Amino acid sequence: MTQRRPSQPESADDLLTRLGRLAAQARVGAELQHARVELAEALQRELLPASLPALPGLRTAARYSPARHGLDIGGDWYDAFATPDGALGFSIGDVQGHDVEAAAFMGQIRIALRAVAAFAPDPGEALAQANDLLLSMHRDLFATCSFLRFDPTTWVLESARAGHVPAIWATVDGRYGISEDEGGLPLGMLPGSSYPVTRHRLSTAGAYVLVTDGVVEGPSFPIEAGLERVARVVAAGAGAEPAELAAAVMKVADCTGHQDDSAVLVLRYDPPPDPPPDSPPAVLPG
Repeated sequence: MTQRRPSQPESADDLLTRLGRLAAQARVGAELQHARVELAEALQRELLPASLPALPGLRTAARYSPARHGLDIGGDWYDAFATPDGALGFSIGDVQGHDVEAAAFMGQIRIALRAVAAFAPDPGEALAQANDLLLSMHRDLFATCSFLRFDPTTWVLESARAGHVPAIWATVDGRYGISEDEGGLPLGMLPGSSYPVTRHRLSTAGAYVLVTDGVVEGPSFPIEAGLERVARVVAAGAGAEPAELAAAVMKVADCTGHQDDSAVLVLRYDPPPDPPPDSPPAVLPG
């Protein structure tokens, strides 16, 4: 029988050499992860709009905050743009997944929505067309999204949701609520998905606020508690400047202990005293 010789104990020099090699490998891995996080954050911020449009009686503001620990960054977005017929389109959303790939996919969704909104008759059709367009790219990602269209002639706000967090509204006369409108599946999941449209006639000054789930949900908060807290903040600031209200809503994310990106989009509206001609009956969000 062959007898194995006992292995030689590792010398102090060998141990230090091995530990140094492992430390160098860990440092390279950490530097690579840090570089990916910085790239994702830079790409994310570059793809968000530099400014938001406004119309007489309608002012807007937005806030974006990256993930607290930097590892889950990438994927949340907001957008606002004018459509060829003089209306304004607004979108907010959250891509499943994080990092550079999610940030790049977010940019594709923003471009897709802008492209289809120019010809779609309403937000629901815009989401349906964007969904089919994204599926044709054969990506393994999906995204929740809310898309709105504001008509400055009728003061009607049309909205549709693709699996996204509901909007929050409040008026200066003290009313407020969470818009639990019917929605559809997230974008990029199922071909031929449909998205119901809800129409609100904005007849009383107030605010309509869109958020991503990083604002209202976290380890410390269920989403219901987060939405209720945002609703109280919006009710208290329904007549405030949109930038002030957006900053106040974003502070809710600090209470939830969020580990995800967060985005807020605020529409502050002051309708004309008299209803425009040929407009639908007054209907408050809710």
